[in-house]
Amino acid sequence: MATPIISPVETSADYPNETTVVVIGGGIVGLVAALNLAERGVPVVVLEKGRIASEQSSRNLGWIRKTLRSAKDMPLAKHAEQFWAELPQRTGMSVGYRQAGIMYVAKDEAALEPYERWLESVSGLDIPSRLVSSGEIRNMVPGSSVDWAGGLYDPADGYAEPTLASTAIAKAALAKGAIIVENCAARMLSLTGGKVSGVITERGEIKCDQVLLAGGLWSRRFLANHKVKLPILQLLGSVFRTKPFDGPTDIAVGASNFSFRKRSDGGYTIMQRGAMNAPLTPDHIKLGLKYIPALKANKGLVRPELNSFFFEELAYPNRWKGDKRSPFEMKRSQNPPVNHGVLEEAMTNLCKAWPIFEKAEISASWAGLIDMTPDGEPVMDRIAALPGLTLASGFSGHGFGTAPAAGQLAADLVMNTDPLVDPSPYKFTRF
Repeated sequence: MATPIISPVETSADYPNETTVVVIGGGIVGLVAALNLAERGVPVVVLEKGRIASEQSSRNLGWIRKTLRSAKDMPLAKHAEQFWAELPQRTGMSVGYRQAGIMYVAKDEAALEPYERWLESVSGLDIPSRLVSSGEIRNMVPGSSVDWAGGLYDPADGYAEPTLASTAIAKAALAKGAIIVENCAARMLSLTGGKVSGVITERGEIKCDQVLLAGGLWSRRFLANHKVKLPILQLLGSVFRTKPFDGPTDIAVGASNFSFRKRSDGGYTIMQRGAMNAPLTPDHIKLGLKYIPALKANKGLVRPELNSFFFEELAYPNRWKGDKRSPFEMKRSQNPPVNHGVLEEAMTNLCKAWPIFEKAEISASWAGLIDMTPDGEPVMDRIAALPGLTLASGFSGHGFGTAPAAGQLAADLVMNTDPLVDPSPYKFTRF
């Protein structure tokens, strides 16, 4: 197992006594929000309990897609695609972005039907996704030993490099005047007259007018300390990358039991698309019923397991005060163990479909925890129970791909300006 290596960023050792906005969480969405705020001349401080982008922001697959997103999520995905193309110029650094296309392949007509239904659901939204034939798959992704029934393809979809993107965004935010502080946990909000007036950290308090909580999985625990319930459960994905080799295509490909995409270093990022582990926690007892529709819709995909996560979560305090050590200091960064059995499945399935991958040499593997909401859509909303707090979490595996747009929408909500897109699909109150 090897943790993805992120290019270092020279962050601040401390923060000012007060600012306008505090962003809690130095993942990619929080960093994009900070960049947007800094570009508007708004003083902003990002607090990260560990290192920036050290959790799912650097551990995801890097896919950037409109394909298979819900119709209500399409405006955000479209803006994200545009913003990804602009990021190299905006940040002055490479983010590894390539608009190489994404293709989903189906073994039979039954597997093709969901793609047909999805295309119908987004008809009229002016996207280039289309069905492709078996012959087109052979031409576009040559060398397969499977006679695919067909697939779904969007030439405008693509991917970027997770280990490059957050660094570029963070450095651009710093250049615009944002302050980023690593290894500084936000313990809880400071309230005055029932409204947010600051953030209490492990180093003391910082006064502010607004707070953006972009803490991923940790957002549920942070809010629970303020008696606000956010339904989020975790899924664990295991991933590996290969050494550089001459593979079949630059198009990212997803099948029912594997996926692969070309990396900027010449290797491939691969996972078992048909298997996600669900480490059970005490929250599964509290929230399980909310997830039954999602489990039915993804039958066989989720593999529950009881391991150390349950007891680790059980050991965390449910409530704490600002002068007490918080769970965010007890665990600076989640670095979960890789499920090597799942990765072996992925490689076996992939080699059967595209034998050229038998030549691939694995160079590293890692795992990451995904923050899942019951409907698979994020929450981006101002929290009425805590005036002055905006939430941007629960991205359900889509956070990296939509981050350039999601971060801007979050900044719009924080500043109460005209939102980039209609935020109603992301309302907290839908739960």
